[in-house]
Amino acid sequence: MKKQTLAQTLKALNHPTRLSVFDMLMEGVQCNCEIAGRLGLSLSLISHHVRILREIGLVQSERDPDDARWVYHSIDREALVELNEAIGHLLDVNRIQPRVPSCGPKKCNQC
Repeated sequence: MKKQTLAQTLKALNHPTRLSVFDMLMEGVQCNCEIAGRLGLSLSLISHHVRILREIGLVQSERDPDDARWVYHSIDREALVELNEAIGHLLDVNRIQPRVPSCGPKKCNQC
């Protein structure tokens, strides 16, 4: 995952409501009314937050085949695997290496 994509994804998940919606969807498929009911928010506000999660590719939405007024949301598993790998790499403690700065009062001619 590109750093810009990761940054956009983390920015979207930074909003408390979107993080709550995402967390609920990790439990399985949810419809707008279930999410709205549990979070105590309006359907239009839930739709707004779900749209942002869809735009970054973490959430998929599907209309009910018998009644298109009902929309069901779920996590895109492939996108989640990619995000999990990117975050895992970013936060991997094994990447931290001992390092001596190349600048400082005795080492830097430009400072």
